Amino acid sequence: MDSGVLQALALSSAAGLSTALGALAVFLGRRGSDTPMAAALGFAAGVMAGVSLWDLFPEAISLLAGALGHRRGFWLLFAAFLAGIALTFAIDRLVPDRLAAGKGAPGGAPGKRSLFHLGLVSMLAILLHNLPEGMATFMAGYQDAGLGLSVALAIALHNIPEGVTVAVPIYQSTGSRVRAFGCALLSGLSEPVGALLAWLVLGPFLSPALLGAVFSLVCGVMLFIAVEELIPASWGFGRYRLTLLSIGAGLAISWLGTRL
Repeated sequence: MDSGVLQALALSSAAGLSTALGALAVFLGRRGSDTPMAAALGFAAGVMAGVSLWDLFPEAISLLAGALGHRRGFWLLFAAFLAGIALTFAIDRLVPDRLAAGKGAPGGAPGKRSLFHLGLVSMLAILLHNLPEGMATFMAGYQDAGLGLSVALAIALHNIPEGVTVAVPIYQSTGSRVRAFGCALLSGLSEPVGALLAWLVLGPFLSPALLGAVFSLVCGVMLFIAVEELIPASWGFGRYRLTLLSIGAGLAISWLGTRL
């Protein structure tokens, strides 16, 4: 196993296991303000969109145009981008709505049983989401260390609040910090599994055209997650100005990262 593969696997593992950082919320005592979560979700959306637009998309265009020419490269770029959106949309529909699954009595707070179910459903959703994300991080890291680091950072920022969405409902329903932390950690393990699949399945066929198509597909995945999941979730806390500022900060940070 060469150093490039090890580096790409390490980046994927670090991004996936960042769900454990979000799970640390269960060790911080009682629930605090919603403001940090709103800011974290907005910032993660900005970083994820920015990495797609400033890093992955230009790299995909360059690789596909160089390998296939501008016209054929454009059509593959467009098709892969739409495939990424469709893939993420399909995964979302495979899992019941997280919030609907967690509702308790009408007009009241969710009960312990529904909170536990909400945590498990969230864990399943994140397990499904993280497989293609792990493959994306691996492919980016294998192609270029800087690009892989940018993608891993964006996905890690996305995974931290996801760790919270798994751990907090399970902790509130069971009272077990260990169980809550373990479930959140487990939800991130599919990311290194996805990286291993990318290496074992796609590794022998790596080419500029394949890498470009994968990067374009990942753009579709990441932009869909940012627009359809993270931004509405942040907006839902009612901190509208904070959400907009956090998204802008994430976009700016990701843009600055491309200039370093």
